[in-house]
Amino acid sequence: MKFINSPAAQALKLPFSQAVQVGDVFYLSGQLGNKPGTLELVPGGMEAEARQTMENIGAVLKENGLTFADVFKVTVMMADMSKWGDFNKVYVSYFDPTRLPARSAFGCNGLALGAQLELECMAYVGKAL
Repeated sequence: MKFINSPAAQALKLPFSQAVQVGDVFYLSGQLGNKPGTLELVPGGMEAEARQTMENIGAVLKENGLTFADVFKVTVMMADMSKWGDFNKVYVSYFDPTRLPARSAFGCNGLALGAQLELECMAYVGKAL
């Protein structure tokens, strides 16, 4: 197993790893729409948080030689499921429409930092199929 934390993630001293690689699978911890290196959410509502969340995921993937094309499973947690459309509008723009990851979604009554959205994902590190 490989435990992964960028210097910025280490500086926040959070009680979890940014990601863990086990064999050919890269498990990315839940990401929020926080400004990189801070615990402050971006302003602007669901679409802004969704975009920043995806950018945060993309940064961790890139730091580890991966892209959104390597993501095969996403779990979505939303504080307000009525904003599903606003989220999806942003989410789908990060993936090839013919290769969308498997996905589960849950409504929540509270997320860290009062976020509207949290995403975790798994990516394949091995050769493309």
